[in-house]
Amino acid sequence: MKKKDSAIKPAVCPRCGKTYTERPSVSRNDGTTLLCPDCGIREALESIGVCAAEQKQIIELIHRSQA
Repeated sequence: MKKKDSAIKPAVCPRCGKTYTERPSVSRNDGTTLLCPDCGIREALESIGVCAAEQKQIIELIHRSQA
């Protein structure tokens, strides 16, 4: 039985251009494009009408809680 490689290789987010190594998010726009986790969160928040300023605050809170 072959062991699955669990390491995620660095990728560049097509939405923001950031290089990331976390597990990617799948874009809600097309269901196939892989995004960095932050852009995945942004798309989710946009879908429920959260403004850009509040999205930034929410993402900052998430980053602080993970530190």
